[in-house]
Amino acid sequence: MKLSKFKFNLPDERIALHPTPNRDESRMMVLHRKTGEIEHKVFKEILDYFGEKDVFIYNNTRVFPARLYGNKEKTGARIEVFLLRELNPDLRLWDVLVDPARKIRIGNKLYFGEDDSMVAEVIDNTTSRGRTLRFLYDGNHDEFKKNLYTLGETPLPRYIERPVEPEDEERYQNIYATEEGAVVAPAAGLHFSRELMKRLEIKDCRFAFLTVHSGLGNFREIDVEDLTKHKMDSEQMIVNADVARIVNEGKDGNHKICAVGTSVMRAIETAVSTDGHLKEFEGWTNRFIFPPYEFNVATTMVTNFHLPLSTLLMMTASFGGYDLVMEAYRKAVEEKYRFGAYGDAMLII
Repeated sequence: MKLSKFKFNLPDERIALHPTPNRDESRMMVLHRKTGEIEHKVFKEILDYFGEKDVFIYNNTRVFPARLYGNKEKTGARIEVFLLRELNPDLRLWDVLVDPARKIRIGNKLYFGEDDSMVAEVIDNTTSRGRTLRFLYDGNHDEFKKNLYTLGETPLPRYIERPVEPEDEERYQNIYATEEGAVVAPAAGLHFSRELMKRLEIKDCRFAFLTVHSGLGNFREIDVEDLTKHKMDSEQMIVNADVARIVNEGKDGNHKICAVGTSVMRAIETAVSTDGHLKEFEGWTNRFIFPPYEFNVATTMVTNFHLPLSTLLMMTASFGGYDLVMEAYRKAVEEKYRFGAYGDAMLII
């Protein structure tokens, strides 16, 4: 499978810059894999496709305010710092990206906040853009994190070309997000409102919450035509015993198993055993799913409309079938569906 097969024309105006007023009222395209039928619905109508003991698997990772702006010592140059992950809480070490990278070298100090209340020193160059920062802070760790996050802003994807607004703090976050660690929101879950989840609960649907701390690798450009040569960035994930039990009971009872988003699909395909059941797993995954691929756990999938040439589109095409998904995307552009994290949804059944 070649990279160029996932290229399509997406006009800029089709990329959603804001979420819909209500989470569950975005549009939803429904793809029927067996018949090739395509339906046009509103997301809350997902209720019509699921019933008693069907299982929804969600990613409960929580996005933290990862994008900061600081100034370089002496020159005062404005530097964007994107927090990726905390490496050592005791030493205040963080893995970060800096932009512009060419201006930042080992030993440089960066100052954050109106009164330069937070200072960091560059102690390592890890990649062409990446650095390790040591924040110089005397207070306890909780106080440090609180102050650091106060300086940060919601890390909207670059393709949402507008300033961050107050509503983003809540809307670029799933309502069930509890486990802090992501810099990218698992966008398929953004469509689920409290009211909708309550109604699914009343229908006796089952919920399982695993954790994948989604990273910037989702947006990294693929620079090889042969997809077998692309390496995904690793993401930390946890599938606990409860998740495995709920999913396996649903599977053994021949109920629908719905993966809510590509991060969930990657996680369950990482944690599947040879007999097709989900097992407990705590570690990292760099699984890259592209067509053709045989799925083991999920029977249905909720996802958003993704950008051209993205790994997210490739996984969607693997699950829905390449020809059907690419035809659906052609129709989505034609029918003015909204693309990206704040865009509309696709249900593949």
